[in-house]
Amino acid sequence: MAKNSSRDVRLSRNERRNLDVEIGFVEGVIRRDPQFVEALRILGDDYTRRGRFVDGLKVDEQLIQLRPDDSLAHYNLACSYALTDRFAQAASALEKAISLGYNDFRWLMRDPDLKEFRKHPLFLPIRKRIKASQVKIR
Repeated sequence: MAKNSSRDVRLSRNERRNLDVEIGFVEGVIRRDPQFVEALRILGDDYTRRGRFVDGLKVDEQLIQLRPDDSLAHYNLACSYALTDRFAQAASALEKAISLGYNDFRWLMRDPDLKEFRKHPLFLPIRKRIKASQVKIR
């Protein structure tokens, strides 16, 4: 079963309040225009920052429908899958992101959203693929 808060999201009370206000505002924007890609990206990020990983996953799945060839959308989907312990789906989405041109491998190797996934055996082929591309990672 997917968790909605699989990592510790540390925000001050004021940061949580401000983030909740922003989430409410952006949700309203999206109700008026469900295909507003930039608003959806902001909402997905805000949900993740707030620890609402299942909600963030739903937004990322919606973005994939709107932007099926967007490498960043697939990368963010991989992160959402990883945060909800869906590692097979995370691997598939990350492979798709790389195939579509995602290449910020330094960030990929330290992104906290992928921390647990990088420990999973399904990440090994992805790591090998990155190394084979001769990009130096730390």
